[in-house]
Amino acid sequence: MRSGVPNFCAVALALNDLGYKAVGIRLDSGDLAYLSCEARKFFRTIEKEFGVPDFEKMSITASNDLNEETLDALNKQGHEVDAFGIGTYLVTCYAQAALGCVFKLVEINKQPRIKLSEDVSKVSIPCKKRSYRLYGKEGYPLVDIMTGENEPPPKVGERILCRHPFNESKRAYVVPQKVEELLKCYWPGSSGGDYPMVFGDVQFLSTLNGPFISSLFLVRPMSKPVSVPCR
Repeated sequence: MRSGVPNFCAVALALNDLGYKAVGIRLDSGDLAYLSCEARKFFRTIEKEFGVPDFEKMSITASNDLNEETLDALNKQGHEVDAFGIGTYLVTCYAQAALGCVFKLVEINKQPRIKLSEDVSKVSIPCKKRSYRLYGKEGYPLVDIMTGENEPPPKVGERILCRHPFNESKRAYVVPQKVEELLKCYWPGSSGGDYPMVFGDVQFLSTLNGPFISSLFLVRPMSKPVSVPCR
């Protein structure tokens, strides 16, 4: 409410001056009932202050792992949501866990891009990257690291400083005895024609699952307990 909605209103007003009409906003986190009501109040104020017809009727769409229980609770609480985006609980059943994935834009035309947020965990790390898993003498993986696409990869036997991207106090020097690259690019983007460009042979999921299962046996025993694993 302190940045997203005011910024949207500023852009919507600018578009209105140019002859365009903004459609609305999407809320995807937080207290959806409260935020939708506050956003609607903001829209009413903008319509009154700037005289933009129907600004208060801007569409408010809500999403964030919604199910029938959430919708029932929102209706009982009262809200100003016009539409709900339901995905996970619509295409999966409760007995089957769903993997939530979010894609963040990190680069455009070789220029790094970053998403800023008051929540540090939502701040994205800019630029295209490569990822590696570093192993110790006993064969156990020590740490996974990311580097820029054009940075030199870590080398076996050479000490490297590994740093947490957001917590400055979390850092460690590692001397890897084995380096494994984790990311393989299959689709770098459009080739300019009608079909995408694919690098390498695309493998079946059953084949790709093998290395993953094998990697589980390399995890240190002290890290395997479900309750209070050692980190």
